[in-house]
Amino acid sequence: MPYIPQQALNGLKKYSYKGVDHSIVSRYILNPFWNWFVTLWPLWIAPNVITLSGLCLVFANFATLLYYDPGYLTEKDAGSEAGPPQWVYFTWAAGLFFYQALDAIDGKQARRTGMAGPLGEMFDHGCDAINTTLEVILASRALNLGRSWWTVASQIATLANFYLTTWEEYHTGQLYLGVFSGPVEGILMIVVIFVISGFYGPAFWDTPVLSVIPGSVKRIPTVARLIQSVPKNLGLNDAFMVFGGLALAFNIITSYINVYRSRVASHGARYQPLLFLLPFPVSVSLYLAWLASPSIYESSILYSSLFVPFLCAWGLQFARQVGKMILAHVTSQPFPWWDGMWVWVAVGALDINLPRILGREPLVQKDMKGTQYFVYATLAVSALLYARFCTLVIGEITNFLGIACFTVRKRDETGVWRRRGKSGSGEKRM
Repeated sequence: MPYIPQQALNGLKKYSYKGVDHSIVSRYILNPFWNWFVTLWPLWIAPNVITLSGLCLVFANFATLLYYDPGYLTEKDAGSEAGPPQWVYFTWAAGLFFYQALDAIDGKQARRTGMAGPLGEMFDHGCDAINTTLEVILASRALNLGRSWWTVASQIATLANFYLTTWEEYHTGQLYLGVFSGPVEGILMIVVIFVISGFYGPAFWDTPVLSVIPGSVKRIPTVARLIQSVPKNLGLNDAFMVFGGLALAFNIITSYINVYRSRVASHGARYQPLLFLLPFPVSVSLYLAWLASPSIYESSILYSSLFVPFLCAWGLQFARQVGKMILAHVTSQPFPWWDGMWVWVAVGALDINLPRILGREPLVQKDMKGTQYFVYATLAVSALLYARFCTLVIGEITNFLGIACFTVRKRDETGVWRRRGKSGSGEKRM
């Protein structure tokens, strides 16, 4: 039985990508660089290969974290010798910067090679969804947050921004990037964080905000009044998290305004799209219920080496969830409300909370070994489900549209696969 219904596949041929980017940084600084950068890539390299190459850079960054800091222990937890060497943060900065560049030029390469289409958008968004959680883990380590609820808050805020963008695109028919967006300014901010951590170390971010404000600035009446409301021990990393919360609130308002205007223009229901936001808080609530046992102060997962695998499992489930949203968008299908992985996560949350709910010990997670088995099983199941989703969707779309995923080839009317070549016709028979 096919994963994508035939009627939905027919909608692929009607799909066309629409995007709006109001970023000043993107328009005047990055885009000229991207336009030059894409010319370095031969026309025989498929756009999705470029996208995947960028994700591999992020995987390399993540691998260095696992090598140097498998326990995800900050300097506060394990002393000044804990964590990666400072030079590693420079490699993270370079890897993320070029990930952004490769993510930006894949669409340009698609237009150069005539391979633009819904498959490329799905592949691009899928890689972005995986990168989202990995960057939360890496950035939180660079900010010296590590095993903390701030890292969890960062995960929720980052995934929420991605979900909002996808939800907005589903309802408006176009990808909207504002003056400040995660794919542009958000990534550049993390690059700067990595660079600063490379020079001064992650402990720098524990510095109180008030101590880095020059005395001349503190004497300005307006600033002096604002400073009185700032806690004296508020670190730079804490302040960055607060800024992230404000950015999320701004993006929620902006996204809904765009959806509202689109619905007014199309004479559709103006408030019904808000219901499609519900799957995200449902998913977050399940993971938080699991994570907060036996209490938020003594979480058996957060304050252990299981925290990173738990976040990765969460990220893979989320990637599949938004992947189904993007698939529904490009194929004009109904919005995907349900995710079967929620049942697994609910079982994990229920099992570990049995002492609080029924006063009896958990069936599986009665000790750290049992919790370890369950968390790693969750990671494996999430990875397998997402891999299955990607494999089926890519296979069915490439077969239906007659395009290849990782090579610059198309199937002609006779069923022969052809690729670009140096012949006069620009095609080579396969």
